[in-house]
Amino acid sequence: MTYRGPSLTTLHERYAKRHRIDDAAPVQARADATISASPVEVWERLVDVAAWSTNLEPGVHNITVPNGVAVDAEFSRSIKGARLRAVFAVVEPACELAWTGRSLGIKVVHRYTLEAVAQDRTRVVVEESMAGPPLIVLINSAKLEMRLQQSLSLLRSVSETAACPVEDAR
Repeated sequence: MTYRGPSLTTLHERYAKRHRIDDAAPVQARADATISASPVEVWERLVDVAAWSTNLEPGVHNITVPNGVAVDAEFSRSIKGARLRAVFAVVEPACELAWTGRSLGIKVVHRYTLEAVAQDRTRVVVEESMAGPPLIVLINSAKLEMRLQQSLSLLRSVSETAACPVEDAR
């Protein structure tokens, strides 16, 4: 549990930008879901970072994305009193969104991948790795997996609602 992992720059350039997480990190999780919406519709929810509190992570706030969702663009957010500063590593529309970041000394690699599996159905895989000294008391792989599954459930709900708007009953 003393693993600190590579530098954040290395994680960004040699892991996230190469479509992988830190497979040596002590905390890792992966979750997937099939969503009844096209990859483009899911992508629109995923990159609406300002709406992550309703699209991905309830409780996240103070989201700033000064330069938009672009490779090497910075963003930050707060959740449960912790501020995360991050940088987008991969922005491939309707295919992959990945970022690296740091909060409370913990280094994170986070990836979403999207794949069309049928007309208007998308398989989304989310995976994350975490490494750093205070990690053992804050989170473990089982808790992280639960958070990722909750995030995908919310993403599914908002994406499917957007894909199938309620018809006007007039």
